[in-house]
Amino acid sequence: MAKFKVSLVQLCAQDDLSVNINMVERYIREASSQGAKLVCLPENTFFMQAPGKGQHPDSTEAIDRCCALAVELKLWILIGSAHIGNDEKKSWNRSILVSDKGKIVAEYDKIHLFDVTLKNGEIYAESERISGGAEAVLANTPWGMMGMTVCYDLRFAGLYRTLAQAGATLIGIPAAFTYTTGIAHWHVLLRARAIETGCYIFAPAQCGIHPGNRRTYGHSLIVSPWGEIIAEASEDKTEIITAEIDTDKVSEARSMIPSLTHDRKFTLKKFK
Repeated sequence: MAKFKVSLVQLCAQDDLSVNINMVERYIREASSQGAKLVCLPENTFFMQAPGKGQHPDSTEAIDRCCALAVELKLWILIGSAHIGNDEKKSWNRSILVSDKGKIVAEYDKIHLFDVTLKNGEIYAESERISGGAEAVLANTPWGMMGMTVCYDLRFAGLYRTLAQAGATLIGIPAAFTYTTGIAHWHVLLRARAIETGCYIFAPAQCGIHPGNRRTYGHSLIVSPWGEIIAEASEDKTEIITAEIDTDKVSEARSMIPSLTHDRKFTLKKFK
């Protein structure tokens, strides 16, 4: 299937699970009414809380609701991420792909954790409560193979090249990008990942002010394999962006710049 519609949902999640679940459902239904066959949700889809507040609440009900909606509305849903507890007394920051049959067909645990102190004093220590994953993930969809990544992964170009060379034509990058780093790097990094891989990039984002006065950047983006921005959300408004995707554009872009097949081995030489 060469063409289909995708919708990206931009949210401003808070620390009230039931309110967030209801908001997610409303937007999924709206996306379906716009003809979307794939709906992509941002990182921390169902819950955001102030730093240092402990584990997120159990997301089982929220995930089950999405599975039921997928069946009812006959669409696929990329749950940007939910926090799933593990034996290390931490959690996985897990992205989940749900088919139109309501089945979880792929799960990806965020590999790269955001442990950063910004110049303005903002401190993020994701590894204090989250365990990093260790496996890249490709998932089969009706429109091609999807590479699954999350937020801070965006800065690690090698992951995306690996996914593309393994068959990805679509890549999900759900995020809760900080406002400070978003202004500087969000657009250029997403366009770069699309250009380097020749993939469509789906980057649904959190926006606005969250508990603990955390501010995220918004600007959810759909980017073509040629690096063009097809659709973009606002900076601080919860909303949906929808676009028609033509998967033939992947092979078109890769035929013009076949860099994925031009790797050469090299050594590193250092001069003193």
